[in-house]
Amino acid sequence: MIDDLYTVKSAPGRPEADDAPSPRKPGGYHHGDLRGALLRAAEEVIRERGVDDFSLREAARRAGVSAAAPQHHFGDARGLLTAVATLGFEDLSAALANADARAQAGSDAPANRRARLEAQGRAYVAYALAEPARFDVMWRKARIDDADATFQAAAQRTYRVLDEAVRGEAAVGLTDGPPDPRTIAAWAAVHGFARLALDGAFGPDPKAAADAMLDGVLTRLDF
Repeated sequence: MIDDLYTVKSAPGRPEADDAPSPRKPGGYHHGDLRGALLRAAEEVIRERGVDDFSLREAARRAGVSAAAPQHHFGDARGLLTAVATLGFEDLSAALANADARAQAGSDAPANRRARLEAQGRAYVAYALAEPARFDVMWRKARIDDADATFQAAAQRTYRVLDEAVRGEAAVGLTDGPPDPRTIAAWAAVHGFARLALDGAFGPDPKAAADAMLDGVLTRLDF
């Protein structure tokens, strides 16, 4: 049962790190920054091991604290992964909103919606490629607490940015009413493109593929 507290899943034969804290690294934990240090360490572990082999004990070791220290801020491994996913949605919603604002400033109706969707699509894929570990955690519902209020709020903000570009002033959240099929279609197209790019489907330079193909994919959506 103790292992369940610290580990989402351990690879067979992989020993967990000792509970004793490791020497602190530059930029690691210092007084008042335990939460931030653990979040950074968690993302480092995810980049190296993947979400399925994430270990809270290993994140604590890299942050230079005891294995029990993360409980104060996150409770368990699921809590820490949920915090990473929440940060992901907060950053993604900001990236989409910034791209959307630039698109609105540079286009007039009726081209406005198309320009906004293309700008958000490029920002979405760019974020996934820049933050692959965090992006992966955001969608791993089996590994996070998707009922967490802070997580839900961040995810809803992200959806609303896209929904507003599709619906205009009628934008709603996923839980506020029936989702617009057009919004879901745009989301599915962009998310699928991002996932394919991360999985290597577009070759060694996914950013170039995104620049070349993504707008064409979005123009196929009949709005």
